[in-house]
Amino acid sequence: MKAIALINQKGGTGKTTTAINAGTGLARLGKRVLLIDMDAQASASYSLGIKAHELSGTVYELLKGEAEPEDVIQERDGVKVIPANLSLSSMEAELARTEGREFMLREAMTRGNGLRGFDYVLIDCPPSLGLLTLNALVLAQEVYVCLQCEFLALQGLAALLMTVGTIKSRLNRGLDITGVVATRYDGRKKLNNEVVERIGSHFGKKLFKTLIRENISLAEAPSYGLSIYEYKPSSYGAMDYMNLSKEIIKRG
Repeated sequence: MKAIALINQKGGTGKTTTAINAGTGLARLGKRVLLIDMDAQASASYSLGIKAHELSGTVYELLKGEAEPEDVIQERDGVKVIPANLSLSSMEAELARTEGREFMLREAMTRGNGLRGFDYVLIDCPPSLGLLTLNALVLAQEVYVCLQCEFLALQGLAALLMTVGTIKSRLNRGLDITGVVATRYDGRKKLNNEVVERIGSHFGKKLFKTLIRENISLAEAPSYGLSIYEYKPSSYGAMDYMNLSKEIIKRG
């Protein structure tokens, strides 16, 4: 089982889109996938058609010890999902003085059936480096960073890399950044190609060969509560994320 946290402290980098469509792509390739939504905005949950605001069993109840993993799991498009909702927004304040607060997610996922039976666990982190992201990094073995192909793509990465390094040295020695996903790529734009080159020179082989092209279908699919494969299976978005899923499996 591989537990992978998808992070970037910036919003709009394609992190949630990647979590959803790489996850459903892996499931369509025969892998058993769990997606954990750790963002109070519940974008991953809503994007898969889960009415998060109506739920009484989410990752919030799981973290508080009020539910077991199997009690809060939903299933969409072949992927098991632990959803979030707005109640998660109070979690950081509630846990501020709690001892071992960085380990809450890892401890929660050891209860009940927890992580048993999954090939991949993808954790969609909030666009910040706060306590919820720290919990994801303590559970994860690997980190995927999503970067838009734009001029400021690498801005702020120093803080992200420092956070991952701190978690690795103090709380989770098995943690490493193993993947970088370049999103919203347009090969016709010179700037996009220059940015990809910069990302590649910075991260080397960690940059996935698959570039996620700019595609309107990827932006539309969440409004219908569907993965890209259900919404527009013939689109560039579906093709790119399926290729990314295959590349993830190939990396082993």
